[in-house]
Amino acid sequence: MDQLALLFVLLLGAVVSVPVGDRLRLPAPVLMTLLGIVLALLEFVPNVDIPPDLILPLLLPPLLYAAVRRTSWRQFTANVRPILLLAVALVFVTMVCVAAVAHAIVPGLPLAAALALGALVAPPDPVAATAVAGQLGLPRRLVSILEGEGLFNDVTAIVLYHVAIAAAVSGTFSPWEAGGQLVLSAVVAVAVGLALGWGANKLMDVLGDATLQISLTLLVPYASYVLAEELHGSGVLAVLTTALFLAEYASDPDDVLTRLAGHTFWDIVDTLVTGVAFGLIGLELHNAIRTASGRWGELLGWSAAIVGVVVLVRLAWLLPATWLTKRLHARRDYDEEIPTSWRETVVMWWAGMRGVASVALALAIPLRTESGAPFPNRNEIVFVAFGVIMATLVLQGLSLPWLVRRLGVRADTAREQEFERALAVRAAKAAKRRLREIEEVEELPDEMSERMLRRASDIGWRISPELGEDERREGHEQRARRVRRLRRIEGEMLSAARHEVLAARSEVGADPEVVDRVLRQLDVRSLR
Repeated sequence: MDQLALLFVLLLGAVVSVPVGDRLRLPAPVLMTLLGIVLALLEFVPNVDIPPDLILPLLLPPLLYAAVRRTSWRQFTANVRPILLLAVALVFVTMVCVAAVAHAIVPGLPLAAALALGALVAPPDPVAATAVAGQLGLPRRLVSILEGEGLFNDVTAIVLYHVAIAAAVSGTFSPWEAGGQLVLSAVVAVAVGLALGWGANKLMDVLGDATLQISLTLLVPYASYVLAEELHGSGVLAVLTTALFLAEYASDPDDVLTRLAGHTFWDIVDTLVTGVAFGLIGLELHNAIRTASGRWGELLGWSAAIVGVVVLVRLAWLLPATWLTKRLHARRDYDEEIPTSWRETVVMWWAGMRGVASVALALAIPLRTESGAPFPNRNEIVFVAFGVIMATLVLQGLSLPWLVRRLGVRADTAREQEFERALAVRAAKAAKRRLREIEEVEELPDEMSERMLRRASDIGWRISPELGEDERREGHEQRARRVRRLRRIEGEMLSAARHEVLAARSEVGADPEVVDRVLRQLDVRSLR
């Protein structure tokens, strides 16, 4: 098997793991990691030959962009305190604690190298947290905090990692210089992200075509990441800034086709790239086995100690941080946006899995220092990092669904349905308001006006059928049945039309482009 065949196996696994995970009630990323481990143990499977410095630029931008599409600036600002406590403060505390323990138990490990190890294992993986939390039916407030933590903790961890690596390579360290680098990295990243977001938004208006606009959304995250890194900023923060800007300002309510096609496109990208990323994590078992040759007991002991530090520090931090955040939010009446019980806090604790960023940072550790000497304890650092990733991702990922069921942590479906009904009412009222505005400038026949008014009511009814309980439910149900029947008949008519047009594609003299254009019009008509 060569590298290309291995890539196709991972892509196929990414697709298959989704329905298999749904059936087994297990997260797809965890299944892909297990697949990677199995492949790594097979002799005919080659070692992954991807330069370490390309893993983050290739995988993180699309994954971060896809994750941001599921959130909003409002959600981030509502959860800014818990997110900052987890994404900044907890990452720093975890790095320090891991570095202290590693420096104490690993013979000859310099403090700078120990800090690099702490930085690369500190951030929980945003993709794993989002994918796992999204499949378990957790309360939206927990999912929002986990997504926010996962999206922003890489920013802190990667900057701290680079500072620690620079200190280990050069042999010198300045706290003031490190702090200045952190601030400069954030400022540059935000500036780049806003500039590219604004430019991409304007360019989308010029492009117009849905295909070109969606293609641009794939290029923008990479451009944002690379440009920020070239200017010594945080590529991760730049991508997040660009994605949040576009999510807020680049959405045209009337551009239905682009929105539907873009949603499908990014679902595909998210599924495939996530699968490949976690498959690569499992495949890195090759490096761990090679490093541990003859030293399994010693290295496994160190790994277990660091895993214990990572897991316990998160729990020890979450308990007082949750209490403090609840106190602060209670004063601002944001109580619904944070964990409300010890059960939810335990779920947040156990959802702190490591993943793609930790693997990439571990493999990106330089081979030598500026003096030409080998980087101190590089093999040991890589093995311990891999042990932390495997323990948190596989063990916690496999047991998290059981823990959620055991603790009975579930989303508040009644509240979600209430919000859905409120949106349905707002949508119907907006439609009726617009109808009245039209009637003021256009003279509509009574029959047409009454028909349009019923259709405005049907907008809310189709979104939330329970709305009929508050008004003429029976009349709505009759109209709904009639509408469903008409839509069924129209759907069958359109299906017959599509079959006929598609059959013409194979006829002699038929122009495939014309056939596809007509078929596209029928498809768009079917979506209405």
